[in-house]
Formats: sequence, structure tokens, C-alpha cells
Amino acid sequence: MIREYIVPGRVEFVGKHVDYAGGRSLTCAIEAAIHATATPIAEPVLRVRDGRRRDVVTVQLAADRPARNSGRGAYAAAIARRLVRDFPGARRGVEVVLRSNLPASAGLSSSSALVVALAMALVDANDLDNDPAWRAAAPTPMARAEYFAAMETGAPYGTFAGDEGVGVRGGAQDHVAIVCSREGEVGQFRYLPPRVERFVPFPDECLIAIAVSGVHAAKRGNARTSYNRLSDAMRAFAISGVPDRPPPEVAERVAQFREETDVIVPGAAEALSDRDFDTLGSLVDRSQWLAEHVLGNQVRETIFLARAARENGALAASAFGAGFGGAVWALVRRDEAQRFVAGWRAQYENAFPSRSPRARWIVTGAAGPARRLS
Repeated sequence: MIREYIVPGRVEFVGKHVDYAGGRSLTCAIEAAIHATATPIAEPVLRVRDGRRRDVVTVQLAADRPARNSGRGAYAAAIARRLVRDFPGARRGVEVVLRSNLPASAGLSSSSALVVALAMALVDANDLDNDPAWRAAAPTPMARAEYFAAMETGAPYGTFAGDEGVGVRGGAQDHVAIVCSREGEVGQFRYLPPRVERFVPFPDECLIAIAVSGVHAAKRGNARTSYNRLSDAMRAFAISGVPDRPPPEVAERVAQFREETDVIVPGAAEALSDRDFDTLGSLVDRSQWLAEHVLGNQVRETIFLARAARENGALAASAFGAGFGGAVWALVRRDEAQRFVAGWRAQYENAFPSRSPRARWIVTGAAGPARRLS
């Protein structure tokens, strides 16, 4: 049986770098997405084809297969290895053809969307929904999101031990946003373990404009190592508490975590629900300031885009994702969206002409979750 899937990217409105320490964030899925067509095959492999190019990746469905170093093959290998290790009967192969309008390395969770698409295809090809072990391990969409995150990061899950993984060690924020979002709503989620706190209607009169800066938000090599070191340290603080006399950079980082988690995220959700755009804009501005001055993960391009968006009338605007590149979102009124984006784009291309070839401009609403098409 051939199956088709739509797996969206996501926007993180506020809640920067808090999921891996049990914080909360405000997210929604977007309309840009991966479209996957999956066909079961007799050979016990996961075969991934790019629908627009001739690229083909093939990995064995075997628990002892070595990890791959980079690219789509690294994600495919991590998913295949983990699923077969945890569910040894999942040996039915599948070929997945991918088409996507979701920019890569842009902070929109294209890597996590890829993981979810391939994992969903393998789960369905092996009819795991009728496997008692799978139903016990992942009985709800939230549990599936957490397991898909563990596949990517190599984290342990339930009774399953961790392994090497391939991505950075977050708290499943991206996978939760992709799997558990609701169309037309923004979700407030808490992490470790992930759970929904509330959904807020997205304002009908607004759209989300996204500027992809053209600066790749890398998650490999030194960037991945640095991110994982920080996330592990913050997770340890969440479990055992902050030391009595932490070094200044740790104290500042913990203060950022608490402000995002306890003030900015719930305040932004309430302001969005009330259509109190002045309060929303102020809270998001504060989140952006903390990213620039405490997290220190912003580049000139994302700082410029966030400020230019506000100067040009955006109700709120901020960079998002891991940082060091990526994208900026802006909340704009629906009837002004095209004019706003044209001006925003012109300003950015004038200030950073070398980024223009790789920059992308997206206008979207709050979209639905990852789903199999009937």
C-alpha cells in the first residue's frame, strides 16, 4: 500500500533554549512542509529518494548498522537502527520519496520533520499500530513525538536505552510542535516530559511572515558539541538544582531560562489569546534581547531582521531556533502581509546583498500537524 504524508516545519514564538531543561515554549506548525510518498518493499532497507534530484540513500534495517557522519543518510541510519533495535520485528522495508518546500538549516526544524516523515513511514510499513509493544511504548501523539525525538538525538526513552543519535539533544520541542500542533492554534507546551498546557487560537486577522536569513543554522561538528554541552548542563540543573555559587555565566543563563519559562511564554500566550498585541510585542522583544545578550546565539543578519520587522510595523518579531543563523518570524496583519514582506525583503537585501541568493520569504498561518493523507 502506498501512503502519503504531510510533515510541517514549525515556528517557535518564544521559549528559546528551554525545552532541554524542562521549560515551556509557544509553538505552531507552518504550511511549509515535507511531502513524503512511502511504498513498502521486500528488501529490509529504508530507501530515501529526493523527488527533485537523483539523490538516493539506502540503509539496512539492522540494529548494528554503524552511524553515518552527515547529511540525510545520517538521519535515515539513526532512525532505522533505533527502530529495529527497540522493535526487532520491524524488518519490512520501505522506499520514501521526498518533496519539500521547507528550507533546510533555517531554524524551521527541517531535520526533525525529516525524522518524523521517515519514522512514520517505517511505523506504518511495519504495521506497528497493531503491535502491542509499540502501542504500550507510544500510545499517544505526544508519546510518539517524544520517541521520534529520541530517535534523532539518541536519548533514552522509557525502557529503551539511548544510543548515538544524530541531532542535538533538545527536549523534544520540535517534534512535539510537528506532531501535536493544531491547525489555527498556537500550543503552549512543557517538556521533560513533554505535555500540552494550553492551545490559544491564532488571530484570524494575522499571518506569520518568515525571513530565512540565508545564514545556515548548523548543528554539526563544534556547533553540535557546544549545543549538547549546554543542554546537558541545563538539564542537570533542572534535576539537581542550581549550585549555591554558580559562575556568572551560569547564573545569567538560569535567569534567562526562568524568565522565558515563567514570564515570557505564559504572558505571550495570554496576550495572544486577548489580542493584546502591545503586550505581546513587548514580551517578544524581551525574548529577543535575551537571545542577543545572554544566549549570545544571534548573528548580525537575524538581529537586523528582528529590528527591521518591528520598525516596519510587525506586531511582534523574533529570531528562533538554535541560533547562529536561521530565520526570524514576524506577526503581521493579514491585509498588510504582502506589502510588509516586500519592504522587509528590500531592506534586508540592501543591507546584506551577499545573503540574497539564499534568503527565503514565507507567509503562513498556523498549520495542522504531521499526518497521513487518506
